[in-house]
Amino acid sequence: MTDLTVSFVQAALRWHEPAANRQEMSRHIDEISIPTDLIVLPEMFTTGFSMEAATLAEPMDGPTLEWMRLMADARDAVVTGSLIVRDEQGRYYNRLLWVRPDGSVSYYNKRHLFRMAGEHEVYTAGTERLMEEWRGWRICPLVCYDLRFPVWSRNPLDQPYDLLLYMANWPAARRTAWITLLRARAIENLAYTMGVNCVGTDGNGLTYAGDSALLDMRGEYLVEVGNQETSITRTLRHDELTAFRERFPALQDGDAFELKG
Repeated sequence: MTDLTVSFVQAALRWHEPAANRQEMSRHIDEISIPTDLIVLPEMFTTGFSMEAATLAEPMDGPTLEWMRLMADARDAVVTGSLIVRDEQGRYYNRLLWVRPDGSVSYYNKRHLFRMAGEHEVYTAGTERLMEEWRGWRICPLVCYDLRFPVWSRNPLDQPYDLLLYMANWPAARRTAWITLLRARAIENLAYTMGVNCVGTDGNGLTYAGDSALLDMRGEYLVEVGNQETSITRTLRHDELTAFRERFPALQDGDAFELKG
């Protein structure tokens, strides 16, 4: 198996300014100076975490998808992040787009909607996880509040993923939960785990501390950033993942269960 080079962008999001946020993300992506296979952006990276879906939602084939296709093609990498999408029936989704260099797209609708902000009253919840095969790696991308639900994040016994992703707008007031749960998900799933958050203050006055991180299958930090705007790139070693799972095959003792939406 080949190694996988991954990048993430931790940035301050401009409130309700999609074009400005795309421009800022372009700047951060331009700062990635080496070839990479995967670029991960925060949750709702074009708007900030907003409940004003009626005025901010894009159609699936809107300007942000067009921009993501341009970025993916230019960097020969998958580009992924979530945004507010409106479907043909007028429903709103917090939708993660997985955009490949050839322009093809998969998506995941956020399953766990943050009721404390009323997200469940505005958006429609997803019912299926997304499992992606990319350059020899199995990857499971999820969104923010999903991090609190270990069953939804659980590594399947038959075809385990290698990399677990969370993109988020996770407020500083709950940063202890963010740090703790990222480590727990890495350890219990024996997988590389990445959490990508934002920084700054949003239009609701909530502050975001960043704390984006990349952990290995032991729960040890490979990258840990503070509250600065940055883009980070690291290479993940598949042989190290395989060797650890062979020495410590805990996934084989996991309980069988069925996920239901």
